[in-house]
Amino acid sequence: MQAEDMEVPIINNLNDNGDRQRPKGKDVFKDQQKESESSMESPNLEFEYGDTDALTAELSELYSYTEEPEFALNRDYFEEDFRSHARDRRWIELTVEEQKTYVMRLLDALEVTDRDKRLKVARAILYLAQGVFDECDTEVDVLHWSRHNVFLLYNMGIFTALLELLSMEIDNNQACSSAVRKPAISLADSTELRVLLSIMYLMVETIRVQTEDDRPEWRAAREVFKNELGSPLYNGEPFALLLFTMVTKFCSMNAPHFPMKKVLLLLWKTILFTLGGFEELQEMKVRGRERLNLPPLPEDSIKVVRAMRAASPPASAMELIEQQQQQKRGRRSRRSAFVDSLEGDSPFAKKQPLVKQDSLDTYNERDPFKNDDARDEEEDPEDTDSGIEGEVDPLDRDVIIQPPPPPPPLRPPTERVNFPKGLPWAPKVREKDIEHFLETSRNKFIGFTLGNDTDTLVGLPRPIHESVKTLKQHKYVSIAEVQIKKEDELQQCPMTLGEEEVEETPTEMLYLGMLPNLSQYVIALLKLLLAAAPTSKAKTDSINILADVLPEEMPITVLQSMKLGIDVNRHKEIIVKAISALLLLLLKHFKLNHIYQFEIVSQHLVFANCIPLILKFFNQNIMSYISAKNSICVLDFPHCVVHEMPELTAESLEAGDTNQFCWRNLFSCINLLRILNKLTKWKHSRTMMLVVFKSAPILKRALKVKQAMMQLYVLKLLKIQTKYLGRQWRKSNMKTMSAIYQKVRHRLNDDWAYGNDIDARPWDFQAEECALRESIEKFNSRRYDRNKNGDFAPVDNCLQSVLGQRVELPEDFHYSYEMWLEREVFSQPIQWEGLLQNP
Repeated sequence: MQAEDMEVPIINNLNDNGDRQRPKGKDVFKDQQKESESSMESPNLEFEYGDTDALTAELSELYSYTEEPEFALNRDYFEEDFRSHARDRRWIELTVEEQKTYVMRLLDALEVTDRDKRLKVARAILYLAQGVFDECDTEVDVLHWSRHNVFLLYNMGIFTALLELLSMEIDNNQACSSAVRKPAISLADSTELRVLLSIMYLMVETIRVQTEDDRPEWRAAREVFKNELGSPLYNGEPFALLLFTMVTKFCSMNAPHFPMKKVLLLLWKTILFTLGGFEELQEMKVRGRERLNLPPLPEDSIKVVRAMRAASPPASAMELIEQQQQQKRGRRSRRSAFVDSLEGDSPFAKKQPLVKQDSLDTYNERDPFKNDDARDEEEDPEDTDSGIEGEVDPLDRDVIIQPPPPPPPLRPPTERVNFPKGLPWAPKVREKDIEHFLETSRNKFIGFTLGNDTDTLVGLPRPIHESVKTLKQHKYVSIAEVQIKKEDELQQCPMTLGEEEVEETPTEMLYLGMLPNLSQYVIALLKLLLAAAPTSKAKTDSINILADVLPEEMPITVLQSMKLGIDVNRHKEIIVKAISALLLLLLKHFKLNHIYQFEIVSQHLVFANCIPLILKFFNQNIMSYISAKNSICVLDFPHCVVHEMPELTAESLEAGDTNQFCWRNLFSCINLLRILNKLTKWKHSRTMMLVVFKSAPILKRALKVKQAMMQLYVLKLLKIQTKYLGRQWRKSNMKTMSAIYQKVRHRLNDDWAYGNDIDARPWDFQAEECALRESIEKFNSRRYDRNKNGDFAPVDNCLQSVLGQRVELPEDFHYSYEMWLEREVFSQPIQWEGLLQNP
């Protein structure tokens, strides 16, 4: 038995107050032992978070395993056409000019009216984009020729031609209506779309990734392509909007044959390419602060997070193992006696909870430096499994069977807890926090306040002066605060301040295009995320996201069924990965561009139940999800097109890869946690949603994943809730509280650990969202309304200028103006006396 035997996540044993009820019997201890052993075995995950996975992984995820026979089909169509152009020669043997000539021939052939011929040409182009793999010996060669061919195709104008074909396929009402009537949709229904989207994805992803040996003309082409995708050159809108339209059309059940995985992957990579990834965002943030004359950022958040280590027990691994072995040898008899007493009808079994409570109080009184108490073991078993801290089980201290022993001597702090040399984040303070602190201090010591004055300290004692000085040293003004202040000024003085100059950035153009249908886009993405979540139950009315993975003929052997099962799970994981990364990028870029653009997307997400959806996603065995092996390495591109295909067996399918975790699943989890943080930060109403949905036990289970970045975002979400969870929860979860202190940034006068002053009440929550909504609508109408400033339009009162204006008259005016004069002017009596009377 190990020291953590008593600590198991038992989610179902919660009473109405959220407290865990005590389980009984031997089976409970077996389950607890199994759970704690599995948690002790989970190693630190060597995972480096980034914009994307390795290029080969990103390319392989484009194709489903059921599409594997189509690689040979692409090759055959290419070779059939290529032989008629260049006999007895290979593509890699041609000069660049000869290759350009052949690509021009393919481009001309794309314009034929026959769909079948067009599809054959598109497959030949896809084979070129895939790297003419039949002429290559290694995967490196395939990637090299794929890169060469993609830049060649782009320079010859293939992307624009494909875009026209894609628009035709999207508007193909015949294909949509036939797909709607079909009882079951398969891979064959989306053939043309899949080929077009695959070529476009390969072009966007290959050109996006920059390598050291890129030629100068390739670097120039990358910048041109990036600008083209982000500007409204294609059909008068950015390319991403066309893909968003495909998503909404699919989710409205009007086009169930659209290959959603490919659409979402292409949409994500287009946004990533045109707007920029996480490192570009950090650079843009630095430049934005410089433009606004704000002090530089206290640290580079990306570097800080990458340098963090996952939380682990304070003692070394060897010491822990030796300690556990000693406990196992010395206390096994006593533990078994305790288990027997639980099973029997002894009076001890009935009084045990009370005795344990008494002993807890004794321990808490005697050792004030203790990070944890026995109630943590009883109520919140997830902490030890997460590896936040190692603590000896109170049952192993002879607490229950005999009176409490004398308190142990206090150890030096370095032996008790391994504190880091310094906290990872510089503390921050908002201007609002300083104002609130001074308001409270003045009320206490002087009896009146001075509003927003943060400089006058007359009458306040010296310690208050020192406190204000410290707060001002760590004051942080965000770009969002400056934007809100400027927006308030523009709303108050529209005539004085005049028109705001809005820079036409790719983010601004994307927001402008998305704004009319923003809620539809958000709801469609969340519908797809729900359908792909592993915790979702299969329902008849849910969206079918498997249209581009199910073969025409369903599997008949066990092996085929296993392969399809892996393919379906992998398909769903890739969809979750693409949507989570896409939503996070949109939120971050909109927040940097203008805070109210971020707020409207956030509010649409919240109103579409994004918060409970993400919590539902995490309410599973998260370690199993992260270590899932839903991949077949021999079928991954480009491995499958270079090497001989071995005979697949059940063993080879089950083997999977040798990695200790699945990169895309861990990436998705971190993205979803970051989205949840962005939605709830500084929003009391949304924080209360986390509390109402009982997110604390769900999030604490996620701490089992020993990856520093994931733990950080879980701890952030727990931190904002702690003041609402009550004193008992905080007392029972001191390990988690300690981890929050060590890893999460400190706000100097944030009362998160005590919750004495809760600054928002339940009845304020609806008002908070309504006030935010009003601010967003004012911002949108001021900046984007076509009839803006209608109330303040200048009026011309000069008679000469009004009469001198040229008025456009209808064509028939010359024929009918005399009749009009007679009817409207001459025949109407004029009451001259009325003009002399006072109104």
